[in-house]
Amino acid sequence: MAYMVVLVLDNVELCQAVLDAWQAAGAGGATMLESSGLYRHTQALRDDLGILPSLQTLLSRQEYRHRTLFTVVEDEATADAILDATEKIVGDFRRPHTGIIFVVPVLKARGLRKQISSDASA
Repeated sequence: MAYMVVLVLDNVELCQAVLDAWQAAGAGGATMLESSGLYRHTQALRDDLGILPSLQTLLSRQEYRHRTLFTVVEDEATADAILDATEKIVGDFRRPHTGIIFVVPVLKARGLRKQISSDASA
């Protein structure tokens, strides 16, 4: 059975190290999305800007972003290896501002194993 590993990474500076660790742990590839959580989104919104805020005010506003990474792997052992490798980089996920990582079974999927065509024009 295949498994999807999903990571919402709080510290975007760790993203490349996590991707490298995933590859070393057996992930054949990964998809990365820029994301933002509800809590940080509500903290970033300001009601004191007025209708026409100054350019300096808008430029000084800090954006809070995460990276959401996911990969689909062939077996549970590889998913476990990815979890362990991620925690070595990020630290204990029970601590605040680390993110969340979870694994879900993939019941059906197409396109996981790509075949190289011998006919380049196909």
